Amino acid sequence: MTDPYNTNSNVLLYSSDNGPEHPNNNHGQPDNPLRSKTATRLALGYDIIMLLVIVIDLSVISLDLLLMSKFMGQVAEWVNLSEHLQFYVENIHHPLRVLGGFFTIFLIAELVFRWFLSILGKRYSRWFFFPFAHWYEVLGCFPQFRALRLLRAFFIGRKLYQLGYQVLPQKWINRGKFYYDLVFEELSDRVILTATDNLRQQFADEQANQRFIDETFNKNRPQIQAMLSSILKQELGPQLRQMAQSQATHELSIQVGVAVQEALNNTPELRRYLRMIPIAGGLIEGQLHSISQNIGENITQTLFSHLTQSHITDAIMDEVAKAVANIDLQNPELDALVNSIVVDALGAFEKQVKVQQWKHQEYLHL
Repeated sequence: MTDPYNTNSNVLLYSSDNGPEHPNNNHGQPDNPLRSKTATRLALGYDIIMLLVIVIDLSVISLDLLLMSKFMGQVAEWVNLSEHLQFYVENIHHPLRVLGGFFTIFLIAELVFRWFLSILGKRYSRWFFFPFAHWYEVLGCFPQFRALRLLRAFFIGRKLYQLGYQVLPQKWINRGKFYYDLVFEELSDRVILTATDNLRQQFADEQANQRFIDETFNKNRPQIQAMLSSILKQELGPQLRQMAQSQATHELSIQVGVAVQEALNNTPELRRYLRMIPIAGGLIEGQLHSISQNIGENITQTLFSHLTQSHITDAIMDEVAKAVANIDLQNPELDALVNSIVVDALGAFEKQVKVQQWKHQEYLHL
């Protein structure tokens, strides 16, 4: 909530940032430092007086309400103080109500006086804006809304604190902040845990789970494809290029050469034609077996060398990523996997939320 209350208009048109403001002061003439200091002291003194008046008023009202309550009557009966309470009701209650009325009249007069000062000082663009800016003070003048006077006391205290005056002990302020954070942390944790329970119940429904998978995957298919392609190129591409020079590839090429050699041996037509060549046929047949093995090894190594080039492996990875990104989502294993991931994520999130951070604060021991 913004602080519409401005103590600057309490006694005179005072601004804590810019110093005293004098509407009739000629432009270009510097303010008198002594006058500025005096105005500051007057404004601070007035704030302190009003703070004390409001605190006394609220204390009297609270005490009277407490003593006039049924609960206090039962307590007085229990501790044998009924006579003292009856004396308060008959002799003190009415004067306190009259005193509360005087406080209310004083606050109304003080509010009207500050309204008059704001009109003279042209604090707002319209003269009737003052009651709207100080709505809590206007409502606080009514007996039914006297609790709103606490807001004015709060704003005065905050203004004094901002100006460097210790209204409350720092220990009290720190403790108040601690309990404020504690309450809001517990409230927010309850809201978050309730929301995660609702999510878990929704994912237990197969239709809801399938709808979540369809919407999520269909919306992010391009990103999934790009992510898979990038990972495959980064992780699998270098390994494929290293495989072309590995011992396993060398052994594979030898096996291919042996297979080519056996294929030639198992081709009787080739042997028959070679034997038809006089003298050189047997020599050619022997050399052909050796050459066939070398051909098989060279073909294998050349294929691996070409297939593991960057532009070829990248194209293969793109096609693989595209195929994976466009898989059919009507898959029970995929449903089970996504559901398991979501449940585990919600469980880990709830576990973190349940950690009460306020227990690690130093003010827990106060």
